[in-house]
Amino acid sequence: MSSSTTPTPPPLPPAAASAPSLTERRKAETRMEIARAAAGLFVRQGLRATRAEDIAQAAGVAPRTFYRYFAGKEEAIGPLYATGAQRWVEAVRAAPAGVPLPRVLEDAVRHTLTPGRGVSAASWDWVRTLIRLAQTDPALHRVWAEACREAERSLAQALAERLTAAHRSDDADNVAGHSRLCFTAAVASAAVRTATECWAAGDAPAEGPRGPAALALANLAALRDFPWEPPGP
Repeated sequence: MSSSTTPTPPPLPPAAASAPSLTERRKAETRMEIARAAAGLFVRQGLRATRAEDIAQAAGVAPRTFYRYFAGKEEAIGPLYATGAQRWVEAVRAAPAGVPLPRVLEDAVRHTLTPGRGVSAASWDWVRTLIRLAQTDPALHRVWAEACREAERSLAQALAERLTAAHRSDDADNVAGHSRLCFTAAVASAAVRTATECWAAGDAPAEGPRGPAALALANLAALRDFPWEPPGP
């Protein structure tokens, strides 16, 4: 893919409730600029042909600045993987109170995996390439796996927040309830992750019955009888 057709990586997810300091925001912006530069080079010339020094130059930073943020070139893509993995968690967190959890998860999938909504249609080619790279390189796969694992932990927290808001905090606080929340987050996350990876491995368009949103919704539908929420007191 030439540089002229490389899609622009999607933006960061919405800011958290507690606003970061100016220093933290600048560090996050630098990390993301480096990640975007890494993504562009990985897509255009491949992972093996890209050096950390190339990424630093493309991002407009010194190599020592690059290594201040990342241990190596594979880690540099981490912020972008994390952004994609966290986007649907943010959609779950933002869902109105009182909506049944299966519906919340399905709506979050539609919002984040339908081209033109969570991510621009043009960016899905870019997404596919980066996920494919993660499946073929062990070091990059570890970065992708950690981003997915962190999103799973965030989803468990989002589910706990929904239960607390629904005045069912005991379900989130006791050991059995916490275990069920973590299990629920793992199942829901796997449904979305495997759909995205399977789509990326093929050549189907991002829209339609073989796109990531449709595949993820089919996975969730197959789990329709799953007890998504911990039982009440």
